[in-house]
Amino acid sequence: MTRRGRVWLWVLLGIYAAARVTQRFPGDIPMVAIIALHVLPPIAFTLVHGAVVYRLRGILIFVLLTVLLGNFLENLSIFSGFPFGHYHFTDVMGPKILAVPILLGLAYIGMGYISWTVSRVILGDAGEILMGSRMVTRPLVAAFLMVAWDFSQEAIWSNLVGAWRWHGGGAYFGVPLSNFLGWYLTIYLIYQLFTLTVRTGGVKLDRRFWLIPVLFYGICALGNLLVPVPQAMRTVRDAAGTEWPVSGILATSRLISILLMGSFTLLATVRLLDSKAK
Repeated sequence: MTRRGRVWLWVLLGIYAAARVTQRFPGDIPMVAIIALHVLPPIAFTLVHGAVVYRLRGILIFVLLTVLLGNFLENLSIFSGFPFGHYHFTDVMGPKILAVPILLGLAYIGMGYISWTVSRVILGDAGEILMGSRMVTRPLVAAFLMVAWDFSQEAIWSNLVGAWRWHGGGAYFGVPLSNFLGWYLTIYLIYQLFTLTVRTGGVKLDRRFWLIPVLFYGICALGNLLVPVPQAMRTVRDAAGTEWPVSGILATSRLISILLMGSFTLLATVRLLDSKAK
């Protein structure tokens, strides 16, 4: 990879880190702008980093699969309840395609690619061409990393930010468990189709190249620790009438970010440090 390209990756990482800080000032910065700053830098990172690993055609296939399948299943669930459950989006995230905000559909791309890439590092096949059992096991593992991202933030975005509303409540702070099973199915299908469609990816690059997406994932986890406590909001009530403590929602998000996303980040970092790449 060229020096210029590597600089761009670090710049995008820095922009994303700064964006995570903006959520500390929800009253001063429009929510749509905060969401856009969380979504757009990871997409740009995906295009730059992914073009090196999979070439431009390959990463564009990933983007296309992610947008089409992600938006299809989100809309399907809104109208039928499968695979996530019954819910609807509010106007917080801005314009929509059918019933799904454009920014939500785009959010799949950046974190989807980053989770996929971190899983490559954890499995020790970063830079290797997919073959054999890894064509199935890597999508299965990568989907867990992506669901961990949603698991850490779902209750915050639905209850505190109000970006979407669950119609029947649920066991996880008003979120039905079907949401996470649906997430896993959706992301697994995207990864599996990408694996079957794009067989390239055999590139030998130094550990610093693979470290950047690992840091991206880790900064996302750290950013969850910065979510501010809403003023004058001690509890929230879901659609079923159950009250949930805001402090519990935030504490659980932080624990998941540290213990789950943090574990994935640490595993990937240790793997890189133990590798023979220079």
